[in-house]
Amino acid sequence: MRRRRRPVAAPEQGLMEYLRSTVWGPAEFVGMPPRWLAVEGLLAGCVAVTMITGTVVAGAWYGIPGLATGEGGLVCAAALALYLRAVRAGRALIGIVAVLGVCLAFQAPQPAVGWVLAERGRVESVVVTSVDGGPGAPSGRGRYLCSVTDRDGVPLEVRIWRGCGQTTRPGDTLTVVYDSKGRVPPRGVDGGVSRPVLFGELGGWAVALVAACVVAVVRSCRLSHAEPDAPPSPWSGP
Repeated sequence: MRRRRRPVAAPEQGLMEYLRSTVWGPAEFVGMPPRWLAVEGLLAGCVAVTMITGTVVAGAWYGIPGLATGEGGLVCAAALALYLRAVRAGRALIGIVAVLGVCLAFQAPQPAVGWVLAERGRVESVVVTSVDGGPGAPSGRGRYLCSVTDRDGVPLEVRIWRGCGQTTRPGDTLTVVYDSKGRVPPRGVDGGVSRPVLFGELGGWAVALVAACVVAVVRSCRLSHAEPDAPPSPWSGP
């Protein structure tokens, strides 16, 4: 005789539903999500992207190390995570948004430096004094690194990799763009000076952060007013 499968008790169903809503958000709506929630998530994501990248750009422009290296962007990413926690978004989605915000903050410094140099940089020639690195070097990511001196013979504190290659020899000249106010390090120019798009290198991270933020806010929708912070007791009746 076949044994009947014992049905899942109502308290167990309630507990599983609580865990699902806590991890991914309850998403208590039928059909398309409320438009105002989508707009709220979109605004939150766009503001976060603007604040994260804006603090890095401001740090590079005004020479504030704590902002130029991305620490200010990390604070903005943490504030976004706290906002999502306040609207009771799913914890997994909060974690995803926080990770994307941190990645955006760490990716922003180099594009910010390029934008500052494009705005107020001046192009000069420097003389190579030595060449290090290459594919077999333990550091430099396989790049060739050139130590250079400016036109007055003063060594630059940073080594140049753009324009420095396998055929570069001491005594050769490279083109370098300087910050006229000296707030960002000089950078080599490879193949001519171009004007970079500030968010061109950050578009993927920015779009992913905004999309994750929209999903987190939309799934936080709750139609009931029950307190979600405590799971149902397994000893309570159906």
